[in-house]
Amino acid sequence: MSIASVTATTGVNGANANTTTAKGWGDMGAEDFIKLLTTQLNNQDPTEPVDNTQMLAQLAQFSNLSNTTEMKNSLQTITGQNNTLAQISAKLDTLNSTVAKLTANTPTTTA
Repeated sequence: MSIASVTATTGVNGANANTTTAKGWGDMGAEDFIKLLTTQLNNQDPTEPVDNTQMLAQLAQFSNLSNTTEMKNSLQTITGQNNTLAQISAKLDTLNSTVAKLTANTPTTTA
């Protein structure tokens, strides 16, 4: 069985798409996947439906993509936090060095 092709400009099997903005593959979410899945099911040949193993494989691929996207977002957050901590550390080093110089130049008085 052949699976209908979907493009951003023509839609499924050449039908006009009503999208106003084009999305890249990275912008697709669960809602987009459900739309593609239902469109695929609506346009399949009733005498030769999609094999269950193919459907499960597609669901597994989408789940994997979703998990990978979440991991990417988490890593970007961690990287941003790491950069912030590095900047704070550099400023603290400068402050400690300044305090050490001031302390070294200040005469101590004893009572």
